Amino acid sequence: MLVVGFPAGPWQTNCWVVAPAAGEECVVIDPGYDAEGPLDAVLEEHRLRPVAVLLTHGHVDHTWSVVPVCGAKGVPALMHPADRGMLVEPASAIGAPPGTPILGRLDWAEPDDVRELKDGELLDLAGLQLRVDETPGHTPGSITFLGDDQYFSGDLLFAGSIGRSDCPGGSFEQIQESLVRVALALPDETVVRPGHGPETTIGRERISNPFMPGRTGL
Repeated sequence: MLVVGFPAGPWQTNCWVVAPAAGEECVVIDPGYDAEGPLDAVLEEHRLRPVAVLLTHGHVDHTWSVVPVCGAKGVPALMHPADRGMLVEPASAIGAPPGTPILGRLDWAEPDDVRELKDGELLDLAGLQLRVDETPGHTPGSITFLGDDQYFSGDLLFAGSIGRSDCPGGSFEQIQESLVRVALALPDETVVRPGHGPETTIGRERISNPFMPGRTGL
């Protein structure tokens, strides 16, 4: 499996490009702010052809470029229905009134083709098989993607930390349950490709992450 990632924009959100190998079809995960140029460079360098954009959740730092990327490539966006409303009202994620500008931007819309995902679904895309897991807690519609030994954790799990749960729709209890049910159930050697920050492994986070369930007394 070929996995290429880069941090985009002021939030330094990781955009991941995943393919069986160079010169093949691929999927794009979480194209955030100002991701279009770096994404095109990755696609050109590795001769990749996107077939879908996958969104781990609806926060704007992960979805900022979804409309232009999907439009330019002619591909659908796939996400959980519970977060779909954030595509057109991203300010709702921070409890702001509808129409509140974000970094000066006011125009928000869905891609032409949005497909909704459900827990346990197996995606066969670009020669890859990815499992969808519901992992609420950061947002109600947070999901993660697992392919082989690669785990795209969104804002559920980071190197040395976990996702915040204090935004509207967040829940500390839910994020802890999601970590136990999904992330901690994976083998130690599983590579974690998070929404922000460096990659890590499940084994490393199991023993060293101070926010993991059990280490916090929960």
